[in-house]
Amino acid sequence: MIELLADNNFGDTRSGGLAGPTGLVIILFLIVGTVLLIRNMNARLRRLPERFENQPPAPGEGREQAERSSVPAETPTDRSESDQP
Repeated sequence: MIELLADNNFGDTRSGGLAGPTGLVIILFLIVGTVLLIRNMNARLRRLPERFENQPPAPGEGREQAERSSVPAETPTDRSESDQP
């Protein structure tokens, strides 16, 4: 029973001898591609700003800092009402 299970049913593996080097080349291409993708993503993440303008405050931030970041520096006023007598 064990000999039947251990029998090689996939043909002669020594005639071609190309599976090992081909697998190695594919693995090397995958490793190089992964390294290049990681480097590209790190460069893109470094270029991102610390905070975006419309981002809500983080849970650990203080209330004063959150209010300062959400209030614009200059608030526009409607001058049409104040110009009329």
